[in-house]
Amino acid sequence: MPAERKRSVNMDEKEVSSLSSKEKEKEKEKEKEKEKEKDREGDKRPSSARDKTKDESKMLSGKKDAGKEEKRKRLEEEKKKKEEKDRRKKEEEKQKAEEEQKQKEEEVKRQQEEQERKAQEEEAKRQREEEAALLKEKEEGHQLHQEAWERHQGRKDLRHKNQNAHEGRPEEAFFCRLDSSLKKNTAFVKKLRTLTEQQRDSLSNDFASLNLSKYIGEAVSSVVEAKLKISDVGCAVHLCSLFHQRYAEFAPLLLQAWKKHFEARKEEKAPNVSKLRTDLRFIAELTIVGLFTDKEGLSLIYEQLKNIIGTDRETHTHVSVVISFCKHCGDDIAGLVPRKVKLAAEKFNLTFPPSEIISTEKQQPFQNLLREYFTSLTKHLKKDHRELQNIERQNRRILHTKGELSEDRHKQYEEFATSYQKLLANTQSLADLLDENMPELPQDKTVQEEHGPGIDIFTPGKPGEYDLEGGIWEDEDARNFYENMVDLKAFVPAILFKDNEKGGQGRDKEDAKDGREGKDGASTTEELEMELEALDINDEPLELEREDETENEELAKKLMDEQEQEDEEANTGSHLKLIVDAFIQQLPNCVNRDLIDKAAIDFCMNMNTKSNRRKLVRALFTVPRQRLDLLPFYSRLVATLHPCMSDVAEDLCSMLKGDFRFHIRKKDQINIETKNKTVRFIGELAKFKMFSKTDTLQCLKMLLSDFTHHHIEMACTLLETCGRFLFRSPDSHLRTSVLLEQMMRKKQAQHLDARYVTMVENAYYYCNPPPIEKTVKKKRPPLQEYIRKLLYKDLSKVTTEKVLRQMRKLPWQDPEIKSYLICCMVNIWNVKYNSIHCVANLLAGLVAYQEDVGIHVVDGVLEDIRLGMEVNQPKFNQRRISSAKFLGELYNYRMVESAVIFRTLFSFISFGVNQDGSPSSLDPPEHLFRIRLVCTLLDTCGQYFDRGSSKRKLDCFLIYFQRYIWWKKSVDIWTKDHPFPIDIDYMISETLELLRPKMRLSSSLDDATKQVADLEREVLVKLGLAMEKDGRTSAMSEGEGLDEEDDDDDEEGGAETEEQSGNESEMNEQEEDEGSENEEEEREEDEEENTDYLTDSNKENETDEENTEVTIRGGGLKHVACAEDEDFIQALDKMMLENLQQRSGETVKVHQLDVAIPLQLKSQLKKGGSGPPCIGEGDGDISDTMQFVMLTRKGNKQQYKILNVPLSSHLAANHFNQQQAEQEERMRMKKLTLDINERQEQEDYQEMMQSLAQRPAQANTNRERRPRYQHPKGAPNADLIFKTGGR
Repeated sequence: MPAERKRSVNMDEKEVSSLSSKEKEKEKEKEKEKEKEKDREGDKRPSSARDKTKDESKMLSGKKDAGKEEKRKRLEEEKKKKEEKDRRKKEEEKQKAEEEQKQKEEEVKRQQEEQERKAQEEEAKRQREEEAALLKEKEEGHQLHQEAWERHQGRKDLRHKNQNAHEGRPEEAFFCRLDSSLKKNTAFVKKLRTLTEQQRDSLSNDFASLNLSKYIGEAVSSVVEAKLKISDVGCAVHLCSLFHQRYAEFAPLLLQAWKKHFEARKEEKAPNVSKLRTDLRFIAELTIVGLFTDKEGLSLIYEQLKNIIGTDRETHTHVSVVISFCKHCGDDIAGLVPRKVKLAAEKFNLTFPPSEIISTEKQQPFQNLLREYFTSLTKHLKKDHRELQNIERQNRRILHTKGELSEDRHKQYEEFATSYQKLLANTQSLADLLDENMPELPQDKTVQEEHGPGIDIFTPGKPGEYDLEGGIWEDEDARNFYENMVDLKAFVPAILFKDNEKGGQGRDKEDAKDGREGKDGASTTEELEMELEALDINDEPLELEREDETENEELAKKLMDEQEQEDEEANTGSHLKLIVDAFIQQLPNCVNRDLIDKAAIDFCMNMNTKSNRRKLVRALFTVPRQRLDLLPFYSRLVATLHPCMSDVAEDLCSMLKGDFRFHIRKKDQINIETKNKTVRFIGELAKFKMFSKTDTLQCLKMLLSDFTHHHIEMACTLLETCGRFLFRSPDSHLRTSVLLEQMMRKKQAQHLDARYVTMVENAYYYCNPPPIEKTVKKKRPPLQEYIRKLLYKDLSKVTTEKVLRQMRKLPWQDPEIKSYLICCMVNIWNVKYNSIHCVANLLAGLVAYQEDVGIHVVDGVLEDIRLGMEVNQPKFNQRRISSAKFLGELYNYRMVESAVIFRTLFSFISFGVNQDGSPSSLDPPEHLFRIRLVCTLLDTCGQYFDRGSSKRKLDCFLIYFQRYIWWKKSVDIWTKDHPFPIDIDYMISETLELLRPKMRLSSSLDDATKQVADLEREVLVKLGLAMEKDGRTSAMSEGEGLDEEDDDDDEEGGAETEEQSGNESEMNEQEEDEGSENEEEEREEDEEENTDYLTDSNKENETDEENTEVTIRGGGLKHVACAEDEDFIQALDKMMLENLQQRSGETVKVHQLDVAIPLQLKSQLKKGGSGPPCIGEGDGDISDTMQFVMLTRKGNKQQYKILNVPLSSHLAANHFNQQQAEQEERMRMKKLTLDINERQEQEDYQEMMQSLAQRPAQANTNRERRPRYQHPKGAPNADLIFKTGGR
């Protein structure tokens, strides 16, 4: 029982502990109810022992249940407490979080309020500062205003007194009352040497009581030699004014003394700047107050200022003198208004005194001089700014590499920075006084880069690091030569260089070791710098000797092996030996990359043996010292062979090292060519990386250790060969830069010859060129760049047709592209001078498709020519020459008429030229450029003015041109010491010889003027405007003379036009189907050209002449206009118009002068042995008579009667002359017809030759050509038509 009870208790405990859900609780409740029911039934049963035990068990179970209930309740209470605790904790945390949030919000609000309060305080402070600054600025402005007016009024009053001093000077009686004692006067004169502003009153009182009329000269000397300060100038001017108002001779003596003083100062090498500043202001103040006249004073000031500025354009050591002058006297002398004064006047509405003491015209030269000086000062400032940036950049690099700067360099930087700051302050002061803007001083962009992570000391190949884009190499060709080698392993079988692979592994290990050493060495750059700077080579000779001994032993072994190998080959055969010898003999002929690469392949394929490689090395080493051009190619040969046979490079480098050390130890002054050959060979091998950079720099270090005589040349030769390569390579840049600096320091420390100094500087700047400002290339759209490429690069005589086709493909509908192309053609100076005719040819072909392009280009060229004459600046001379030649080529390609050419020629010799001989600013007497323009234009197209009206136009122009030339030659500027330029004479003579070789040249200006007068008189006579009674002739312009010449040509009507004559050869070449034009067409073209050539000036001259005639004929009754006159004129015009209309419909009958003679009568006359008797055909008889046939009529029958008329009669003589004229005319027409036949044959021959040569003729599509007239039956028979010949 106890065991069961114990077990049941344990089970109950397990159940209590295990059951926690509601279902288990319900089951327990049901069990408890059952037990209670059982208890009730047990109470009703009779008691017994068994019942007692059951009751005890029930009591125990009841106790147990009560314990369970209490435990359950306790657990529930703990659970509730725990939940309550968690809830309270959450509420506390929530409350705490809310409080923290409120605190944060309050803190943020407080911070915002604090920031707002600070911002308000700062704003208020800023406003107060601005108000204070504005108030201070206003006070300064008002102070400037007040001082300016006081100074202006004082100068004006004093100037008025000094200018009117002659009216108020005292008489002789006044000087008698003054003190003339020697002691007081000499004491006063001595005081003038040391006068100050504090002594003004005392000196004025002393002056009023003294009679200084005998001491004027001493007083003047004292004033001029006085050592004044800027503040003492006012007192000196006051005393000088007192002297001038009392003594008339004081001012002239003072002016003369100043001139002598300044003349003596010119000889001083280092003038006193403070004295110069004071003296310049002193004489300026004396001029302003009227002590000197404006002419004398201003000329003296301008001369001194010009001398100061002229000698100080580079150093600007006297800038303080100029600033002092502008500050104190610039407003009146030069009319300067400082920017500070201008801003104060605009800001506070102040009116400053005007500069009215000296006129504006007199102030202008001073303004120009000062602004020119300011321009040079800004250039100096920019230059020093760049130098300062370079010094700072170098100092930063040295600090990065070494960690500290040397004292000399630091001191140099501080001095330069101080001088730069002083120059900057002076430039700002002068800019404010002249009201000019300060120049832009760009900041160094590398400063931001260097302060970033890591400093880029040097990056090879970095774009923009150097001028050359290739970085290490000069250009792309050099890079290809030294880097792109032939890969022999791709051409040659591996069996041929298998010996080289055996030793390759050992060499690879050595290279890896060297690489590790290089890395270790790179990490200790500071130690390397210190080592190189120390340049301790005391122990080097021993090392060199030991190295030489070992190398000599190695070379001896190699030579022994070579000799044994040669003996073996001699035993085997000599065929290969002959091939090798021939190869070595041909090596000096390998003077380009292809030949040397072919030689490398040939050697590796056919001659790759150990002994042959020795022979090759010996041949390369013993290259002649004169053939330095072979060294780059030999080095390329070694570099090409290196992958297959590395012993060639090793043996050659060891031999060059030995030879170099031999020359270093010997220290003789002979065999400089051999020494230079050795170091140049080392440099070339170093660029191919066959000779290590470390050994190359060691050689340079050895040369710098004993930097004398031949060692200087060897070092410079080595640097010129491979110095840039070493300097720009990242692994050797640092060492090379240090060695270069050492070389420059040695050059400065040693007193070298000028030749050596030049060599050292050239070598240094070749390796490390100075920084150069790169010009910013203008960026254009791709289509514009393409147009410029076509016109300025591709266009030539051969590619004209191709460029024309490309031009036609451009988007012509785009006005921007069209205007740009026109602008490019107008800017003809961008084209090569010899290709200008190609542009004209291109334009002539383009006009057929785009007509307005030709018009715009011609207008632009003419405008440029006119603008060049108006501007007349020498820097545009080349452009003007190109434009003139282009205009001539445009005429050759029929883009312009001859009238335009002659109008331009006459403008060259007449525009801006004064006919009275007085000088002109547009064409000064000493300027001869217009003669060059005329000769250029005539040389281009003048040879085509050889017939017709153009020939007479050119003859007329050449007469005026000779007068222009002689007018230039007769100027006084040409003397024996400075004669007329001989090249201009040669140019004129060559042009005239080409155009008119038989022309009579003028011998003097009078002769040329007489020829012009004769020409004008002849034209006036033709015009009927010459007035013989008075002998007065009006001035005739060149254009009128030419037009009248053209009118005469129109009357004759037998000459060709200049287009036909000028382009005759061109038509034969380009236009095969072009024929000759008849006389009527030529006459019409002449008339059109003549009417176009009439200019406005010609018309004005004609109207002037008409007015002159009316004035001369005047003297009668005055004409009074009235209405009846107008009615009469209208009626007269109406009548004339009706008459013309009536007569226009009538047929005009031409009277027949010659009557045909019957045939039977002609036969009778011929049988009679006499000549033809008909009118217009009869010839003279053997006797002095001429036969005529008289026709009579009786009824309807005609009768003929022969009359013999003597030749002496008027009728016979006239008919005889008429017959002769007709005969000559027939002969002339016959000659013209025959010439046409010959010309057709010549053209047929040329066409045949062209077809044989198969040369396409250049087509000029500018103008439509008339088709050549082709006779249906060949050339006409001239004898049959004109009845000449065959009699």
